[in-house]
Amino acid sequence: MLELVDTHTHLDSPEFADDQAEVIQRAVAAGVTKLVTIGASDGFDSAERAIALAEKYEYIWASVGIHPHDAPTPTDRERLMQLGGHPKVVAIGETGLDFFRDWSPKDLQEKWFRLQIEIARELKKPIIIHSRDAGPECLEILKAEQAADVGGVFHCFAENAEFALKLAEINFLVSFPGTLTFKKADSVRAAAIKIPIEQIMLETDAPYMSPSPLRGKRCESSYMIHTAAVLADIKNLSLEEVAKVTTQTACEFYRIP
Repeated sequence: MLELVDTHTHLDSPEFADDQAEVIQRAVAAGVTKLVTIGASDGFDSAERAIALAEKYEYIWASVGIHPHDAPTPTDRERLMQLGGHPKVVAIGETGLDFFRDWSPKDLQEKWFRLQIEIARELKKPIIIHSRDAGPECLEILKAEQAADVGGVFHCFAENAEFALKLAEINFLVSFPGTLTFKKADSVRAAAIKIPIEQIMLETDAPYMSPSPLRGKRCESSYMIHTAAVLADIKNLSLEEVAKVTTQTACEFYRIP
Protein backbone atom coordinates (compact mmCIF):
# COMPACT_ATOMS: atom_id res chain seq x y z
CA MET A 1 0.00 0.00 0.00
CA LEU A 2 1.13 3.55 -0.71
CA GLU A 3 2.38 5.52 2.28
CA LEU A 4 1.95 9.29 2.35
CA VAL A 5 2.64 12.02 4.90
CA ASP A 6 0.18 14.86 5.38
CA THR A 7 2.72 17.53 6.22
CA HIS A 8 0.16 20.20 7.07
CA THR A 9 -3.28 19.59 8.54
CA HIS A 10 -5.35 21.29 11.23
CA LEU A 11 -6.76 18.38 13.19
CA ASP A 12 -7.75 20.59 16.11
CA SER A 13 -10.04 22.65 13.87
CA PRO A 14 -13.65 23.05 15.04
CA GLU A 15 -14.71 21.42 11.75
CA PHE A 16 -13.38 18.12 13.15
CA ALA A 17 -14.92 18.49 16.59
CA ASP A 18 -17.57 15.81 16.06
CA ASP A 19 -15.52 13.12 14.31
CA GLN A 20 -11.84 13.84 14.87
CA ALA A 21 -10.97 10.22 15.73
CA GLU A 22 -12.78 8.94 12.65
CA VAL A 23 -11.00 11.49 10.43
CA ILE A 24 -7.66 10.25 11.74
CA GLN A 25 -8.65 6.62 11.26
CA ARG A 26 -9.73 7.27 7.66
CA ALA A 27 -6.40 8.93 6.95
CA VAL A 28 -4.42 5.91 8.13
CA ALA A 29 -6.71 3.54 6.25
CA ALA A 30 -6.07 5.57 3.07
CA GLY A 31 -2.31 5.24 3.45
CA VAL A 32 -1.63 8.59 5.09
CA THR A 33 0.33 6.96 7.88
CA LYS A 34 1.96 10.08 9.33
CA LEU A 35 0.38 13.47 9.99
CA VAL A 36 1.68 16.83 11.18
CA THR A 37 -1.03 18.91 12.82
CA ILE A 38 -0.42 22.64 12.83
CA GLY A 39 -0.84 24.40 16.16
CA ALA A 40 -0.98 28.01 15.00
CA SER A 41 -4.41 29.53 15.52
CA ASP A 42 -6.37 31.01 18.42
CA GLY A 43 -3.20 32.50 19.86
CA PHE A 44 -1.44 29.72 21.78
CA ASP A 45 -4.55 27.57 22.26
CA SER A 46 -4.13 25.65 19.01
CA ALA A 47 -0.53 24.83 19.91
CA GLU A 48 -1.68 23.24 23.16
CA ARG A 49 -4.33 21.22 21.34
CA ALA A 50 -1.89 20.08 18.65
CA ILE A 51 0.59 18.85 21.23
CA ALA A 52 -2.17 16.96 23.05
CA LEU A 53 -3.06 15.17 19.81
CA ALA A 54 0.58 14.34 19.13
CA GLU A 55 0.89 12.88 22.60
CA LYS A 56 -2.23 10.76 22.06
CA TYR A 57 -1.28 9.28 18.67
CA GLU A 58 2.18 7.87 17.94
CA TYR A 59 1.86 8.70 14.22
CA ILE A 60 0.89 12.35 14.71
CA TRP A 61 3.38 15.17 15.26
CA ALA A 62 2.79 18.86 15.87
CA SER A 63 4.03 22.31 14.98
CA VAL A 64 3.54 25.36 17.17
CA GLY A 65 3.45 29.01 16.24
CA ILE A 66 1.55 32.25 15.88
CA HIS A 67 -0.26 32.66 12.56
CA PRO A 68 -0.04 36.04 10.78
CA HIS A 69 -3.77 36.51 11.36
CA ASP A 70 -3.09 36.24 15.11
CA ALA A 71 -0.26 38.76 15.11
CA PRO A 72 -1.95 40.97 17.74
CA THR A 73 -1.41 38.11 20.23
CA PRO A 74 0.74 39.50 23.08
CA THR A 75 4.36 38.49 22.70
CA ASP A 76 5.30 35.61 24.98
CA ARG A 77 8.67 34.33 23.88
CA GLU A 78 9.11 32.06 26.87
CA ARG A 79 5.83 30.26 26.27
CA LEU A 80 6.54 29.65 22.60
CA MET A 81 10.01 28.38 23.45
CA GLN A 82 8.52 25.98 25.98
CA LEU A 83 5.90 24.70 23.54
CA GLY A 84 8.43 24.45 20.73
CA GLY A 85 10.76 22.37 22.86
CA HIS A 86 8.24 19.54 23.26
CA PRO A 87 9.71 16.30 21.84
CA LYS A 88 6.79 15.78 19.45
CA VAL A 89 6.92 19.33 18.12
CA VAL A 90 8.79 19.07 14.83
CA ALA A 91 8.54 22.61 13.46
CA ILE A 92 7.79 26.22 14.29
CA GLY A 93 4.83 27.84 12.56
CA GLU A 94 2.93 28.39 10.54
CA THR A 95 4.28 31.90 10.56
CA GLY A 96 4.97 34.50 7.90
CA LEU A 97 3.11 37.34 6.23
CA ASP A 98 -0.40 37.63 4.81
CA PHE A 99 -0.98 40.77 2.75
CA PHE A 100 -3.97 39.23 0.95
CA ARG A 101 -6.39 39.03 3.86
CA ASP A 102 -4.46 41.73 5.69
CA TRP A 103 -6.34 40.92 8.90
CA SER A 104 -3.44 41.96 11.15
CA PRO A 105 -1.14 44.99 11.15
CA LYS A 106 1.88 44.36 8.97
CA ASP A 107 4.33 45.50 11.61
CA LEU A 108 2.97 42.99 14.12
CA GLN A 109 3.05 40.21 11.51
CA GLU A 110 6.69 40.97 10.85
CA LYS A 111 7.52 41.15 14.56
CA TRP A 112 6.11 37.68 15.21
CA PHE A 113 7.66 36.32 12.02
CA ARG A 114 11.16 37.43 12.97
CA LEU A 115 10.74 36.17 16.53
CA GLN A 116 9.63 32.73 15.37
CA ILE A 117 12.59 32.42 13.03
CA GLU A 118 14.81 33.27 15.98
CA ILE A 119 13.12 30.64 18.15
CA ALA A 120 13.32 28.03 15.38
CA ARG A 121 17.05 28.64 15.10
CA GLU A 122 17.51 28.30 18.85
CA LEU A 123 15.50 25.08 18.93
CA LYS A 124 17.06 23.82 15.69
CA LYS A 125 13.67 23.08 14.15
CA PRO A 126 12.44 24.00 10.64
CA ILE A 127 9.97 26.78 9.92
CA ILE A 128 6.56 26.49 8.26
CA ILE A 129 5.81 29.57 6.19
CA HIS A 130 2.41 31.07 5.45
CA SER A 131 2.80 33.58 2.62
CA ARG A 132 -0.01 35.28 0.70
CA ASP A 133 0.82 38.16 -1.60
CA ALA A 134 4.06 38.48 0.35
CA GLY A 135 6.60 36.14 -1.25
CA PRO A 136 9.44 38.64 -1.80
CA GLU A 137 8.94 40.16 1.64
CA CYS A 138 9.01 36.74 3.30
CA LEU A 139 12.14 35.77 1.40
CA GLU A 140 13.91 38.98 2.40
CA ILE A 141 13.16 38.40 6.09
CA LEU A 142 14.19 34.75 5.93
CA LYS A 143 17.53 35.75 4.47
CA ALA A 144 18.04 38.57 6.96
CA GLU A 145 17.25 36.31 9.92
CA GLN A 146 19.50 33.47 8.65
CA ALA A 147 16.61 31.01 8.38
CA ALA A 148 18.75 28.84 6.11
CA ASP A 149 20.38 27.51 9.28
CA VAL A 150 17.28 25.40 9.96
CA GLY A 151 15.42 25.50 6.65
CA GLY A 152 11.71 25.28 6.22
CA VAL A 153 8.80 25.00 3.83
CA PHE A 154 6.45 27.39 2.02
CA HIS A 155 3.15 25.66 2.56
CA CYS A 156 0.29 26.02 0.05
CA PHE A 157 2.91 27.08 -2.47
CA ALA A 158 1.52 29.51 -5.03
CA GLU A 159 4.63 31.19 -6.41
CA ASN A 160 6.45 30.28 -9.63
CA ALA A 161 9.30 27.84 -10.20
CA GLU A 162 11.87 30.65 -10.24
CA PHE A 163 10.84 31.60 -6.72
CA ALA A 164 11.13 27.96 -5.64
CA LEU A 165 14.71 27.99 -6.92
CA LYS A 166 15.45 30.98 -4.67
CA LEU A 167 13.96 29.03 -1.78
CA ALA A 168 16.14 26.03 -2.52
CA GLU A 169 19.17 28.29 -2.15
CA ILE A 170 18.22 28.95 1.48
CA ASN A 171 17.34 25.36 2.34
CA PHE A 172 13.56 25.65 1.87
CA LEU A 173 11.04 23.23 0.39
CA VAL A 174 7.57 23.80 -1.03
CA SER A 175 4.38 21.87 -0.37
CA PHE A 176 1.24 21.54 -2.45
CA PRO A 177 -2.30 20.99 -1.15
CA GLY A 178 -5.48 20.31 -3.10
CA THR A 179 -5.05 23.52 -5.11
CA LEU A 180 -2.76 21.51 -7.38
CA THR A 181 -5.86 19.70 -8.63
CA PHE A 182 -8.10 22.73 -9.19
CA LYS A 183 -9.29 23.26 -12.75
CA LYS A 184 -8.14 26.89 -12.88
CA ALA A 185 -4.81 26.33 -11.09
CA ASP A 186 -2.71 26.13 -14.26
CA SER A 187 -0.01 28.38 -12.79
CA VAL A 188 0.37 26.13 -9.75
CA ARG A 189 0.75 23.04 -11.93
CA ALA A 190 3.18 24.88 -14.22
CA ALA A 191 5.39 25.58 -11.22
CA ALA A 192 5.11 22.01 -9.93
CA ILE A 193 6.24 20.62 -13.28
CA LYS A 194 9.50 22.57 -13.09
CA ILE A 195 10.27 22.20 -9.38
CA PRO A 196 12.41 19.13 -8.61
CA ILE A 197 10.38 16.38 -6.99
CA GLU A 198 12.97 16.28 -4.19
CA GLN A 199 11.95 19.83 -3.18
CA ILE A 200 8.25 18.99 -2.94
CA MET A 201 6.09 17.79 -0.08
CA LEU A 202 2.35 17.14 -0.03
CA GLU A 203 -0.28 18.45 2.36
CA THR A 204 -4.00 18.92 2.70
CA ASP A 205 -4.28 22.06 4.86
CA ALA A 206 -7.46 20.32 6.03
CA PRO A 207 -10.22 21.22 6.63
CA TYR A 208 -9.63 23.66 3.75
CA MET A 209 -9.21 23.28 -0.02
CA SER A 210 -10.43 19.78 -0.76
CA PRO A 211 -8.89 18.45 -3.96
CA SER A 212 -10.90 17.70 -7.05
CA PRO A 213 -13.17 15.74 -7.37
CA LEU A 214 -14.13 16.50 -3.76
CA ARG A 215 -14.24 20.30 -3.91
CA GLY A 216 -16.96 21.78 -1.76
CA LYS A 217 -16.59 19.12 0.91
CA ARG A 218 -14.71 19.50 4.14
CA CYS A 219 -11.13 18.44 3.44
CA GLU A 220 -9.42 15.71 5.40
CA SER A 221 -6.10 13.87 5.19
CA SER A 222 -7.55 10.80 3.49
CA TYR A 223 -8.18 12.94 0.39
CA MET A 224 -4.48 13.55 -0.21
CA ILE A 225 -4.22 10.68 -2.67
CA HIS A 226 -5.94 12.89 -5.27
CA THR A 227 -3.23 15.55 -4.99
CA ALA A 228 -0.51 12.92 -5.16
CA ALA A 229 -2.08 11.46 -8.31
CA VAL A 230 -2.14 14.85 -10.07
CA LEU A 231 1.48 15.49 -9.12
CA ALA A 232 2.44 12.10 -10.52
CA ASP A 233 0.55 12.79 -13.75
CA ILE A 234 2.02 16.22 -14.47
CA LYS A 235 5.56 15.10 -13.66
CA ASN A 236 5.27 11.86 -15.64
CA LEU A 237 6.08 9.78 -12.59
CA SER A 238 4.33 6.78 -11.09
CA LEU A 239 2.12 7.35 -8.08
CA GLU A 240 4.37 4.94 -6.19
CA GLU A 241 7.45 7.05 -6.94
CA VAL A 242 5.74 10.28 -5.89
CA ALA A 243 4.64 8.66 -2.64
CA LYS A 244 8.10 7.26 -1.96
CA VAL A 245 10.01 10.48 -2.63
CA THR A 246 7.62 12.90 -0.93
CA THR A 247 7.33 10.64 2.11
CA GLN A 248 11.10 10.34 2.41
CA THR A 249 11.46 14.11 2.05
CA ALA A 250 8.82 14.77 4.71
CA CYS A 251 10.34 12.33 7.19
CA GLU A 252 13.79 13.84 6.73
CA PHE A 253 12.46 17.38 6.92
CA TYR A 254 10.51 16.80 10.13
CA ARG A 255 12.99 14.23 11.47
CA ILE A 256 10.27 11.69 12.09
CA PRO A 257 10.79 7.90 11.85
